[in-house]
Amino acid sequence: MMIWYIVQGEKANVVVIRKVANTIRDSVFLKIQWAIRKFGMLKMFDIKVTPFRITHIATGSTFYFYGQDDFQKLKSNDINDIIAVWYEEAAEFDSAEEFDQTNITFMRQKHPLADKVYFFWSYNPPRNPYSWINEWVETLRDNPNYLIDSSSYLDDELGFIDDQILDEINRIKENDKDYYRYLYLGEAVGLGTNVYNMELFHKLDVLPENDYVASLCFSADTGHAVSATCVQALGLLSKRSPNGKPRVVLLDNYYYSPDGKAHKKSPSELSKEIKQFIDDIENKYHIRARKFIMDSAEAALRNQMDNDFGVKWTPVKKLKKANMIEYVQSLLAEGRFYYLNTQNNVGMFIPQHEQYQWDEKTVESDDPHVIKVFDHECDPLQYYVITEKRALGLQY
Repeated sequence: MMIWYIVQGEKANVVVIRKVANTIRDSVFLKIQWAIRKFGMLKMFDIKVTPFRITHIATGSTFYFYGQDDFQKLKSNDINDIIAVWYEEAAEFDSAEEFDQTNITFMRQKHPLADKVYFFWSYNPPRNPYSWINEWVETLRDNPNYLIDSSSYLDDELGFIDDQILDEINRIKENDKDYYRYLYLGEAVGLGTNVYNMELFHKLDVLPENDYVASLCFSADTGHAVSATCVQALGLLSKRSPNGKPRVVLLDNYYYSPDGKAHKKSPSELSKEIKQFIDDIENKYHIRARKFIMDSAEAALRNQMDNDFGVKWTPVKKLKKANMIEYVQSLLAEGRFYYLNTQNNVGMFIPQHEQYQWDEKTVESDDPHVIKVFDHECDPLQYYVITEKRALGLQY
């Protein structure tokens, strides 16, 4: 679209929006550069990161990048000469109302030669058919002002999908057919009742002789006085998966439940026991942990361990429960999760994941919930995966 205006010597602007601004650099900012490079025009543009701008040098035509999380900044910018707005990963937004808040602003700044400002929404359909964006798109399907198009890797005619990618897709297809249909065909397959396919949790009696723990993190969900405290030791193995991505192994976990106990352990008591668990794991595998991750709602134990031992836990930046689970499901479907045959792994971690279920009353809603019973082992794994998603090679 912009090229036509550039050829005419006109300045034309495009606005690109993500839900959260800190995702711009590694996603849409690079995608636009990739597209310009495909046209052999990259040298004609000036690229800046503070703020994110890609500007055609001769005409001043610019791609502007914003996060919806800074709405006031987004709304107050007078860009003018706008020809298009692109909402990338539109499913990450909370509702269609977020689009409505900004669309009128951009329409008012339409380029004088444009018949209208064109709006584009791109996204991977959520697994849940009742997700707001799936339902919103259905309401627009018969609207003549909207074009709804869908595609998958099966539509690739230009050779973007190489043999390595096809091998990975086919492996996921064999491991988890529903996840394949959702992830690669874009089908809203539904949630079912059980959250995880337990066949994708691979048990190891010992680490392979030719492998070792190359990176170590601890992830915790705490409750001490009212519910269980769980700390998981999660490592990355030195040998990668066939697709070149890191493999995760649950080495062991510390588990304490105050259920039925007259004396419930205090943060100071838990601090000492967890530190001993950390020391034991680090000594056994000859590696120091590079990160400690904890439920952001917990401050008492986090502060206690900092005061006692200088162990600094990183509060997790939580997502909606369904989104956190989706990252774990992705790791599992790629066949990259293992657990060692230890007492707590087999006796606590696996049974709690086997019993982890969606609340049937909320499945047919935009915000499904899990049943919060016997689930303390499930949260630390989710915290670890969403915090380390880049290191794990997961899409973000």
